[in-house]
Amino acid sequence: MKRAEYVGLCVSATVAILGGVACSKAPRTSSSAGAMAPENMPRIGTVDNRFQSYNIEMLEVTGGRFWKPYKDIGAILNTRTSAKGAGSNQPAGMSPDLYQYRPPIDLSNARLRKLAAALGPAYVRVSGTWANTTYFQNSDNSAPPKGFNGVLTRQQWKGVVDFARAVDGKIVTSFATSPGTRNPAGIWTPDQVREFLAYTKSIGGSLAAAEFMNEPTYAAMGGAPKGYDAAAYARDIAVFRPFIKETAPEIVFLGPGSVGEGISLAPPSMSMLKTEDLLKATGPAFDVFSYHSYGAISKRCGAMGASATTTPGAALSEEWLSRADRIEAFYAGLRDQFESGKPLWITETADAACGGNPWASTFLDSFRYLDQLGRMSKRGVQVNIHNTLASSDYGLLDENTLAPRPNYWAALLWRKFMGTTVLDAGASPAPSLHLYAHCLRGQPGGVALLAINIDQAASHKFELKAAAERYTLSAPSAQNLEDTHVQLNGTELKLGAGDALPQLAGASTQSREVTFAPASITFLAIPTANNASCRQCNVPVAGARKRPR
Repeated sequence: MKRAEYVGLCVSATVAILGGVACSKAPRTSSSAGAMAPENMPRIGTVDNRFQSYNIEMLEVTGGRFWKPYKDIGAILNTRTSAKGAGSNQPAGMSPDLYQYRPPIDLSNARLRKLAAALGPAYVRVSGTWANTTYFQNSDNSAPPKGFNGVLTRQQWKGVVDFARAVDGKIVTSFATSPGTRNPAGIWTPDQVREFLAYTKSIGGSLAAAEFMNEPTYAAMGGAPKGYDAAAYARDIAVFRPFIKETAPEIVFLGPGSVGEGISLAPPSMSMLKTEDLLKATGPAFDVFSYHSYGAISKRCGAMGASATTTPGAALSEEWLSRADRIEAFYAGLRDQFESGKPLWITETADAACGGNPWASTFLDSFRYLDQLGRMSKRGVQVNIHNTLASSDYGLLDENTLAPRPNYWAALLWRKFMGTTVLDAGASPAPSLHLYAHCLRGQPGGVALLAINIDQAASHKFELKAAAERYTLSAPSAQNLEDTHVQLNGTELKLGAGDALPQLAGASTQSREVTFAPASITFLAIPTANNASCRQCNVPVAGARKRPR
């Protein structure tokens, strides 16, 4: 099968993170659990070189009504969502009061490009719920035809292609599936996609991968025709797959791109299609099995069902962090049953659906962000696409200033140090110290160890049988993890003159015993580990592998 770029790189860097948050009382320290031997850590798998990627919502590109900031919502948080909004440029069945207009994003912005390029290579996914009803305007018309809710112009799409080229990005997308894409009999036609692909090629662009539609499990909310069901989805796939394989065989066909299963995100009254029914109807169809992973819905959409929301108090709990495992296990099980051997991609993920929670923009969410990357790489997920790069509360960058948020700095450190070969870090000295290991990016034989201490009261330690550099992410105050600023080894991370990224200077370990402070995140770069699995450039494994249970 044709697959997206899987270029294996040697894993490198010189990085680590050790907690150095000062507390009014000395933190408790757990006993050490023996010595860590990075040279003996076995290889358990590989990930795509673009494993850590990001999403730019189609609505960001076109402009339109996106999630309203919390400061402007007020009492709406406690109001049940209405069925208003159908036929407008927002998901059907959602209250229009949850949205406000935002102009198209400027993808030529120098700061945006510089910061995105630092995360490259990556997949740049341009999709989202609004993509299902967006008309590609390959003409000079100003309004979308009947059956569409939004317009993507040639100039806007060229901006996406130019942006991806500038930041070492490969484009992933999905296509319109609304009533406007269908013939009088209601059958989906590829006319829009044909024009879209032809224009993309004419400007020197290309697509690495694509889903047919965004989140078919919530097809009605995404603007699908009335009464859309699994049989209708199967009829669409029967048209789309042969078309895309003949017209653009280089595109990796992702699917189904479902969401909302494994854990419940919506009340039973909300219309939802089951992925199992979709797969039964289509039969084997996809090159890669894709799904979306959200552990909760945000406070914005709490009226949809309070039981599906979460709180900042739960952000460091094992129950919360393990939700990504539960979602992966659910969809991987369906993959094994219906699309055996296919790679797994998460094509959209963040702390919570509906624009993210207020603390998604703070250091508190960096624990989930990095822990999920570690968990999913161990479980065989090949690609993890964060929603979003620069929009709403879950954006890596502030949507108004484009200033880096804590999760951006977390992403930058992962990109610099965690290579494509995944290792087994072995036993942790405490359940609250989560350990993940990869080959060190760009350094043959080297190992990168990520240690996430989710305990807010106790530090943890272990003996490390190798010299290392450490880099510790922590909040400026141990009493306030919901801070939009973050420190690296005690110094605040921020852009310099001309938006220059700060120098990421590590601290050499002074002894064989390494301590991890409460509520801290530590990368340890061990360039001289001489791990046999890391001595040469690694080639990611195609297809599935056995997942840990």
